[in-house]
Amino acid sequence: MGESGFSDRVDATLARIEAALEKLADDAESDPVRAGNVLTFAFENGHRIVVNSQAAAEEIWVAARSGGFHYRWDEATQRWVDTRSGAELFAALSRLVEIELVVPVTLAS
Repeated sequence: MGESGFSDRVDATLARIEAALEKLADDAESDPVRAGNVLTFAFENGHRIVVNSQAAAEEIWVAARSGGFHYRWDEATQRWVDTRSGAELFAALSRLVEIELVVPVTLAS
C-alpha cells in the first residue's frame, strides 16, 4: 500500500471512528480523545478502548478490556479485517462498545 497510502487510509478511518464515537459520548459520558494516530475512548466504568495505527505493520490495532486486535486493509473487500478472526473493524468496535455501554451500538464503516 505504501506509507503515504496507509497514512491517508488510517487518517480517514480514525476520523470516521472518532465521529461515530462522538455521537455516543453522552451515553459514555466521555468524548473520544485523539492524539495523532491514537484514539482513546473512556467509559464511565473506567474501561477504555484505544485505537491506533502501526505503520511498520500497516495495521490498525485496537486494545480493549477483552484483548488486543490487529486489523489489516483487505483490498478485495475494501475493509479493515482482523488478522486472526476475519472480523471487520467497525463491526468489531461496535461489539466492544456495546459491552461497555450495555446498549446496542452500530458504528457505520
